[in-house]
Amino acid sequence: MTRRAVTSAHPARRRVALAVRGAVLLAFAGFFAVPLTWLVLAPTKTGDDLLNRSPLAVGNLHNVWLAWRSMDAFGGHIFRRWMENSFLYTLSATAIALAVAVPAGYGLATTRFRGRKLVLSLTLIAMLIPASSLVLPIYLELDAMNLIGNAFSIILPFAFFPFGVYLAYIYYATTLPPGLLDAARVDGCSELQTFVRVALPLAKPVVALVFFFSFVADWTNFFLPYAILPDQKEFPVQVGLTDIFQSSRPALALATLIAALPVAIVFVVSQRALVRGLVGGATKG
Repeated sequence: MTRRAVTSAHPARRRVALAVRGAVLLAFAGFFAVPLTWLVLAPTKTGDDLLNRSPLAVGNLHNVWLAWRSMDAFGGHIFRRWMENSFLYTLSATAIALAVAVPAGYGLATTRFRGRKLVLSLTLIAMLIPASSLVLPIYLELDAMNLIGNAFSIILPFAFFPFGVYLAYIYYATTLPPGLLDAARVDGCSELQTFVRVALPLAKPVVALVFFFSFVADWTNFFLPYAILPDQKEFPVQVGLTDIFQSSRPALALATLIAALPVAIVFVVSQRALVRGLVGGATKG
């Protein structure tokens, strides 16, 4: 085969590879986009339309209003209470997780003490344990403390976030110049002042990461509140959606969309900081 033939074969292979890659990506995009499109369009149709019309058919805004009225009237406006509960549980637990995870990760990354490797190992083990397997021991512990049905029965377990500790540890261990901390100490800063004045301002990307992952994990957690909370009025919205299923299907679809909005908004607002935090530990210094 001549050099010209070999050279002409390379662009052809590249085009075929690009076409195959594009087809695979398009198939995956369609696989995820079709259910989301159906969910967005579902409130625009009636219950009969959802059963008889095309899944991607478009209804009208009047049906959205009817779905909203049905959803809002369900259980005496209890959907609003569920959203308030979700914000209370999620934001409170995320605030505690931030207050604990970031300093803990900083301490593990910058200090050497007896038992440090053990703490890191236990953190990794806690990350690997399925959350559902912890529900029973958590329930027994909360019951012994008379916290069942209390808001703290959800906030305290949600605040346990070892993944956030490990994220902060990786970030500080790979991006924070040790000389910067030594300079702060030479200037007379205590360890707490060094963390607050030097390390914490440099950790905005990892703070955004911990906030995002903690918020999403807490907001979407279903099994723990379902197992622990006996009163319907104390449900977060993810658990309450199972009760709305008894109402109309368009109302359920609209409630699901509203329940997903906070996660989408948090992602859009913190997207730039998330990218910085994800690549922050890729290179040292």
